[in-house]
Amino acid sequence: MAQRRTVLTTRALTAASAVVLTAGAALLPGAGSATAAPASAAPTPAAARAAAAAALVARLGNSGAGSYYDAAAHRFVVNITDPSAAGQVRRAGAVPRTVRYSTGQLRDVLGTLAQRARISGTAWSIDPRQDKVVLTVDPTVTGSRHTRLNTVVASLGDKVVVRRAATALKPYIAGGDAIWGSSVRCSLGFNVTMSGAPAFLTAGHCGNASATWSDSQGGGEVGQTVDSKFPGTDYALVQYDDANSDHPSAVDLYNGSSQQITHAADAFVGESVQRSGSTSGVHGGSVTGLDATVNYEEGSVSGLIDTSVCAEPGDSGGALFDSDAAIGLTSGGSGDCTSGGETFFQPVPAALEAEGVTLP
Repeated sequence: MAQRRTVLTTRALTAASAVVLTAGAALLPGAGSATAAPASAAPTPAAARAAAAAALVARLGNSGAGSYYDAAAHRFVVNITDPSAAGQVRRAGAVPRTVRYSTGQLRDVLGTLAQRARISGTAWSIDPRQDKVVLTVDPTVTGSRHTRLNTVVASLGDKVVVRRAATALKPYIAGGDAIWGSSVRCSLGFNVTMSGAPAFLTAGHCGNASATWSDSQGGGEVGQTVDSKFPGTDYALVQYDDANSDHPSAVDLYNGSSQQITHAADAFVGESVQRSGSTSGVHGGSVTGLDATVNYEEGSVSGLIDTSVCAEPGDSGGALFDSDAAIGLTSGGSGDCTSGGETFFQPVPAALEAEGVTLP
């Protein structure tokens, strides 16, 4: 099982990034070469350029208003509130775009929402493409909670745009297939190495639900949950029982093939990504926001990646990837893979650092 499970974990991670890597290579000169790198080496050209764009925004201070990748133009865009900063942006190899609100102003909106509108059934993140905070509201927000939310939103003016979710925001946990706990089904995210021993990452709400895991429904134990973080964050570490189990760094693409994963990377807005999960297989979309907060009925989770990728119950913990880069672990969201949806992911780099583990 360990070998098959490992393949599931790492395989799904490759197909989505190729376009972004190729397209991003011309941006922000000096950010890195286009040669492939081993697991612990420098980031890919697209990731390096995204980091360079974010660093430029930080240097711009109040004149900076976020950055994103424009897939149609194959360029990174840096938002500015002061047109005089345009030359600095162009010299860095990106495209300047003048907007109304700075990153600081939109982060203040996030602070207000966190203090006054932490209501189950809501989620929010900054979308630099709209220069606004996107507030997702699901159908469970009714009555006095809806009135309270409307009051807060009204006080924030046009800095906020409201998105209505068709279904409830919830962790994508289920009872059924893939990795089975005592009463739940989830998906393996990525195989990792923990002090020389084989282990894997999945969602924290999965780890909370079961102390042991099997690779078949009703099958024998193959691993034990050694740490689980949810709510607040959403990741869990499961150690394989067999210390000699093979756990390659690959993700299942659900088409008979797999993708090798060589490293972990931070997401950037506009990035094309794919998700692999045991319920719905592989689906793609793009990153729409970072440092997102989701208020599940079970509690709030922050620091997530907001995406347009669909997911369904049982996909929890599954791999979000861009080419050979491990990006995230499926947390939850709304919608499905028939009508579409919004899904949030726990960033993998943060989970690796917190647990002190590495990709195989």
